Amino acid sequence: MQWVCMKVRTTEDASDAICEMLAQVGADGIEVTDPFEFRRTIEADPLSYCDDGTIESYGTDVVIKAYFAEFDDGNIRFGPKSDEIIDPNGVGMIYGNIRNKTMQTDAAVAYIKDRITSIGEFLPVGTGLEGYSYVKDEDWANNWKKYYKAFKISDRVAVCPSWLDPDSIESDIKIILDPGSAFGTGTHETTSMCAEILDGLVHTDVKLLDLGTGSGILAIIARLLGAGKVEAIDIDKLAVDVACDNCRINGCPDIECYTGELKDARSDDYDIIVANIIADIICDIAADVPAKLAKDGLFVCSGIINTKKDRVEKALAEAGLEIVEAREKNEWRAYVCRRK
Repeated sequence: MQWVCMKVRTTEDASDAICEMLAQVGADGIEVTDPFEFRRTIEADPLSYCDDGTIESYGTDVVIKAYFAEFDDGNIRFGPKSDEIIDPNGVGMIYGNIRNKTMQTDAAVAYIKDRITSIGEFLPVGTGLEGYSYVKDEDWANNWKKYYKAFKISDRVAVCPSWLDPDSIESDIKIILDPGSAFGTGTHETTSMCAEILDGLVHTDVKLLDLGTGSGILAIIARLLGAGKVEAIDIDKLAVDVACDNCRINGCPDIECYTGELKDARSDDYDIIVANIIADIICDIAADVPAKLAKDGLFVCSGIINTKKDRVEKALAEAGLEIVEAREKNEWRAYVCRRK
């Protein structure tokens, strides 16, 4: 068996859609080089450094490399990993199931070209699929790890991948978390804003619900910060399984992880509900949040793109939730709301 690397050169606008498509058709690994994200990261952190000309050397295109396993008969592992993948609810479904379909490499390349063309009807896709090459297993299976480092997510909390020594970074609290099968490793602005907010709010008496937990990172942060009781809920069962594993790895087996929506939450007196999801879902659930909060309880919500902030603010106000703090990173917003 060898690995086929398909290389796509595209725009920032279309990169997420293309990555999702590649995951849906069964890519075993996806590597993204995004000069815009790199530039934002460097500019946002005054302690970050790169050599002169480094950012410019990446150009203005997003480069995506998708890896597929090719067998001796010239077929590659290709196609949805399960029926669920056709309409996934979360990244956990994309990466969680083994598929048994195969396709000739040239046919798969043609199929991906067609899919990118279809995406181009709605988004500017740029150059598109440039071609493919063969790489050794060890070239991509481990080399990407050198780009993923331990980092501070808030004043007291750091995130460290499992293959690095936690002592490689100084922090009061260190969470062991690998990038992988569920959203939320702390690198995205929406997650980091929630972490920073929790760092200032959580104390020993807090009862907290992490709604849409993904990897479980926010629930783990809350528990390690001293929250008395923490629950983590998600509609994606595979995400819940990942969250359970991450809780155990980080010494928090008492976090209750379960599948469901807000209406399925097991209490109606949470001191804090944190929801790092998307603006549309926040608007949909806002009216139901106060009934799940204790008196003077707080609702922390993130995942709100700037273009939808007005709609979210209106939904929160109509639900009887007063915004007491607002944060912004790049094009994303987070709010702390108090039950009126």
